[in-house]
Amino acid sequence: MVERTYDFVQLDVFTKTPLQGNALAIFPDAREISDHEMQALAKEMNLSETTFIVPRDAATEAREGKKVRIFTVEEELPFAGHPTLGTALYLHALQSADQQMPPDQIILDLAVGKIPVRIDQDPKNATDRVNGSAFGEMRQRDPEFGRILAREDVARTLRINVDEIAPEWPSQVVSTGLPFAVVPVRSSKIIAKLKPGFSAEELLQGTGAKFLYFLSIERSEDRLEARARMFFYGGEDPATGSAAGCAASWMAKHGIARSDERVLIRQGVEMRRPSEIFVRAVREGEQISNVRVGGYAVEVLRGTVTL
Repeated sequence: MVERTYDFVQLDVFTKTPLQGNALAIFPDAREISDHEMQALAKEMNLSETTFIVPRDAATEAREGKKVRIFTVEEELPFAGHPTLGTALYLHALQSADQQMPPDQIILDLAVGKIPVRIDQDPKNATDRVNGSAFGEMRQRDPEFGRILAREDVARTLRINVDEIAPEWPSQVVSTGLPFAVVPVRSSKIIAKLKPGFSAEELLQGTGAKFLYFLSIERSEDRLEARARMFFYGGEDPATGSAAGCAASWMAKHGIARSDERVLIRQGVEMRRPSEIFVRAVREGEQISNVRVGGYAVEVLRGTVTL
């Protein structure tokens, strides 16, 4: 049997600080890796997601973007936020090393379609001079708003008091490529005491969503911030970019955030992997569009897998 080796790089995404944020493994050249091996490698990495870049000829990539596949430890996903942002920032860093004037946008060709990621070229915003992290902002698909969940059903699923679910806004299923149920809770203290171990299968049956995204919202002076948590596969996700896009859409739709107002979502605090996710969405009448999710990423290690 022929021995094969594959390089990979690991980033921490939605942070400028190594060993914080959401870790992501990237395989830069997956042309000879089978579907079965991709899934097995993602399980071996044991991170929220692993991405596999499938290089194509220059003309195709110029027209279609960079082909990327995303795997969790359990399944392939059509879209996920932190793998999209992290992979785009990694590709931009490669092009920055090779070109004097790298493009200010990277387009990823995912199973869900083409996702553009714009890189901030303002040196004050785009580059941290200490660790070289860069800021990117992806545009997600325009949102689809689904079922509104009864507060009583949500509270029963979580085994908490119904008064701990915020009454002024609905718990609602939203998708910008991957559906989540956005659940507003009254305060960061309540969100901090939530625990994994509940099953949302019955609550979300028929909605298309598999996971709940919890938000507590605070406006101080003229700045809107939110604390967030997301539990999946029996554990917790330190940053969920796909759900953050849903949250941005939900906040714009229900008048929590102004049109195109940038909101900082802090996630991962309780699991000691603090993440900062910057989101915004445009509202024109009842139409929500131009959903953007941004953040930083920093490289933490490189390695080689031998098969």
